[in-house]
Amino acid sequence: MTNDGDLAQTLSHPKHEIKKIYEVHLDRPLTKADFESLAQGVTLEDGFIMADAVGYVDTKDKSIIGIEIHSGRNRIVRRMFEFLGYDVRGLDRVMYAGLTKKNVQRGKWRFLTEKEIRIMRHFNPQTKTDAKPKAAIKPGHNSRPKTGPKTQRP
Repeated sequence: MTNDGDLAQTLSHPKHEIKKIYEVHLDRPLTKADFESLAQGVTLEDGFIMADAVGYVDTKDKSIIGIEIHSGRNRIVRRMFEFLGYDVRGLDRVMYAGLTKKNVQRGKWRFLTEKEIRIMRHFNPQTKTDAKPKAAIKPGHNSRPKTGPKTQRP
């Protein structure tokens, strides 16, 4: 839900290439060769895709990977790993458009700060500056920023 349709369109449309960071849990450790493949890019059925950044979350457990992308293609992270022969056991978007779930428990939400809203507005300079949306972020399988009416209670 949102009271700012322009901002919602900007954040969700693939052409705006909003940065997303995921934590990926694989069925087995990612090999160095496959790590390099992600960094160099792979060609899937719908075209070429390359991670903006990729890294091991824990150097001792190489089955947990951090990956940054800006593509808005459907299920792209899962498809990249499946292309390389991995089974994705867990996928968590930990950052979206500069927003994180830090200090927000699963199933809870919080209003975004004015600073966070200004940063998101930077993604779309055509967004009206006089509208003041109330926005919130809620962790879970779909952690996109949520906005609601000004009368919504936390």
